[in-house]
Amino acid sequence: MPDEASTNVEQTVAWYRRIGPGLITACVVIGPGSILVSSTIGANKGYTMLWVVVVSVIFMLVYMTMSAKLGAVSSVSPGDVVRRKAGRPLAILLGCIVFIIAAAFQSGNNIGVAAAFEAFIDSKPIVAALVVVFNAIAIMFLFLFKNLYRMMERLMMFFVAMMLVSFAVNLFTLKPDPVAMAKGLIPTTSTIDIELLGLIGTTFVISGAFYQAYLVQQKGWDAKQVRSGIIDARVGAVIMALITIILMSTAAAGLYTGSPVTLADPVAVAEALEPTFGKSGKIIFCVGIFCAAYSSFLINSMTGGFIVSDGFGLGSGARDRWPRIMTTLGLLTGMVVALAALVLNFDRTPTIIAAQAVTVVGAPLVAGVLLWLASSKDVMGEHVNGPVTKVFAGIGLIVLLAMAANTAFVTLPAKIQQYRESAPDTISPSEAIPAVATAAAWEI
Repeated sequence: MPDEASTNVEQTVAWYRRIGPGLITACVVIGPGSILVSSTIGANKGYTMLWVVVVSVIFMLVYMTMSAKLGAVSSVSPGDVVRRKAGRPLAILLGCIVFIIAAAFQSGNNIGVAAAFEAFIDSKPIVAALVVVFNAIAIMFLFLFKNLYRMMERLMMFFVAMMLVSFAVNLFTLKPDPVAMAKGLIPTTSTIDIELLGLIGTTFVISGAFYQAYLVQQKGWDAKQVRSGIIDARVGAVIMALITIILMSTAAAGLYTGSPVTLADPVAVAEALEPTFGKSGKIIFCVGIFCAAYSSFLINSMTGGFIVSDGFGLGSGARDRWPRIMTTLGLLTGMVVALAALVLNFDRTPTIIAAQAVTVVGAPLVAGVLLWLASSKDVMGEHVNGPVTKVFAGIGLIVLLAMAANTAFVTLPAKIQQYRESAPDTISPSEAIPAVATAAAWEI
C-alpha cells in the first residue's frame, strides 16, 4: 500500500501536471486515417455509429490504463520486463513489429501533411519540398532539446487545443441535431457492418496504448503516481472520443443525405463542406487536419523508434541516443515512400499489403503481451489487473483478433487481387490517403 503522505501529496498536485502521456497518445490516434474514416462514416451513416466510437475508446482506455500502470510500477523499461519474463527474441519481435507498423503509417502521415498543403498550393514540387522541410523540423526536434519529453508534451497540448477548436468551430457552425446525436450513442444491431471494424481500428490503436508505458516513465512517474497515470489515461481517452465524435457529427450534419458519399482524403471533407461554412471554414478545418497529421506524424515515429530500440536493449529513455536514431530512421522511411508516391508516381500498394500482413500477427501479439504483463503479480504487485479489467481487456483482444481475421481473409486477398488486375496509376495525395485508410482497421 502506498503511504498516506505520498497519496495526499499526489492529490494536491495541480491537475494539469497530472496529464501528459495520455494527451500524447491521443495525438497518435487522431491522424489522417481517423479523420477520413470517421468523416466518411458520418457522411454515409449520419450519427448512427457514434456509439462505436465510445466502445472503441473504452477498449483503448483499458489498454492505456494497463500500460500506464506497467510503466509506473516497473523500475525497468517494458522491453526489459519482456526479456526477463519471456526472453530476448520476444522483445525484439515486438519492437520490430511496432516499428514496421509505425513506418508504414508514417508514409500516410506524410501524405496527410502534403494533402493539407495541396488544398492551397497547386504545385507538386513545392508540396514535396514542404514535406521534406517538416520532416527536417521533426528530426531537429528530436536532437535539439535535452528534455525531449517536456517539449513534446507542450507541443502536443498545443496541437490538441488547435484540433479541438478547429473542428468544434465548424461543427457548431453546422448546428448538428442534438437529439440525433444522443440517439447515435445508443448501440443498435442495424448499424453493425464491416465499417464498424474500420472505425474501431482508427481509435483502438494498440501500439499507441503500449507506448503509454514509455511516456509515463519519461514523465518520471513511479508507483506513487499510479493514480495520476490512470487519470491521465482517462483524459487522453476522452479527448480521442471527443475529437472523433466532433468529426463524425460534422460530416453527418453537413454531408449526410442518405446517398453514398465518397471522400478521397481529409481535405476533401473540408472542400465538401465549403459551400456550407465558406472559405474561412475550409481554412479552419484544414488547420485542424494539419495539426492532426503533424502531431500523429511525430509521435507515431517515436512510438516505432523507442519501442524497437528498447526491444534490442539499446535504451528507451527520452535522453537516450538510439531511440532518437531509430525514430529518425522511421521518419526518413515514411518520407521517402511518400515522396516516391507524390513525385515519382510510386505505387504504395505493396508496402501497404506488407504492413497489413505484419499487423495481422502484430496487433493481437502486442495486446496479448501487454495483457499478460499487466496481469502478472510478479510484475505489477498490488496493481495487478482485477477481474473487471481482465474481462474488458479480453474482449478487446477478441476484437483485435476479429480485425486480424478480417484483414487476413478479406481485406488482404481483395487488395492483392486488385493490385494484380490493375496497373499502377499516377498517385497524388488525394488518391494515396484512401490506400492508407481503406483498411483503416489498422491505421496504416
